[in-house]
Amino acid sequence: MNNPVATNRKREYRIALELMTDKLQASRYSDATVKTYHFMFREFLRFVYPTPLHQVNKVHLQQYHVMLIREKNISRSYQNQSVNALKFYLERVLGQERQYIDLERPKKIQQLPQVLSMEEVKQILSNTNNIKHEAMLTTIYSAGLRVGELINLKIADIDSDGMRIWVREGKGVKDRLTVLSPKLLELLRSYFLKYRPEEYLFEGPEGGKYSASSLRKFLQRAVKKAGIRKKVVPHTLRHSFATGPTIRHLLENGTNLRYIQSLLGHTNPKTTEIYTHVTTKSLNEVKSPLDMM
Repeated sequence: MNNPVATNRKREYRIALELMTDKLQASRYSDATVKTYHFMFREFLRFVYPTPLHQVNKVHLQQYHVMLIREKNISRSYQNQSVNALKFYLERVLGQERQYIDLERPKKIQQLPQVLSMEEVKQILSNTNNIKHEAMLTTIYSAGLRVGELINLKIADIDSDGMRIWVREGKGVKDRLTVLSPKLLELLRSYFLKYRPEEYLFEGPEGGKYSASSLRKFLQRAVKKAGIRKKVVPHTLRHSFATGPTIRHLLENGTNLRYIQSLLGHTNPKTTEIYTHVTTKSLNEVKSPLDMM
C-alpha cells in the first residue's frame, strides 16, 4: 500500500528540482551549470529525505558536507559547486536573503593546468579525421575558447573584416571579443564551402548545435593517434592558448592584466593571474598562437 506521506514528499522534492531548473534556465545559466546544479541539489535531497523542505536548515547543509568529506572524500571543486548549488536554491529560488553558510569553503589549489606545446597541438590537429574536426579544435586553440563558447558560435559571429570573433553570452553570460587568426579564417572558409552550415558555425548531422560529447570523443581519438600521453580535454587547448607566446608577449610588453582577463573571458582576475607567473592594446596587437606555428 502506498505511503501518502512518502508520495507527497517525493512530489515536493520533484517540484523543487523543477523550480531549480526553471530558475537556472531563466537566468541564462549554461547547460553545463544547469546539469551540475540539478545533480548537486538532487544528491542533497536524497540525504535529507524524508525531511520536509521547509524544515531544512543550515545544520542539514553542514551535516551533508561533513558526510561528503568524511565518507566520499570529495574534492574542493565538488564541495564548492555543491555549496553554490544549495545557496542558489535558497537565495534565487526561495527568495531568501543572502545566505552565509557556516561551512569550511576550501580554497581552490592554484596550479597551472596541463598545457600542450605547439608541436603537440600540431600533431593533434594533423590527426583529425576531417576538416570539420580540425576546424573545431583549431578554433578552440586559436581563439582561446571554452567548449560551450565554440558550440554556441554562429556564422555571424565571425567578423572577417575586423579579424575578430564575437563570443556571445560566454561564461557569466557576458559577450566578449577574441582574436581571429588569418590561418583560422582560411581554414573556416574551406570548411564552410564543404559543410555549408545554416545557423551555427559547427552543426550536428541533423542540424543545430554540435554535441560537446562528440567533440570530446573525436579529440581523444586524435590525441591517441598522435601518440600524446598527456591527459588532453578540449579545455587543454584553451589553457595552451592562455599560456602560449601570445599572452607571454602581452605581459612582457606591459599590457594591462584587465585586458588579458577580458580576452580570456575570466570573471575573476585571480583566474587570469594563474597564467601570469611566467613573467610580469588593443585587439589588433594580438596574434593567435596558430600564426606562430
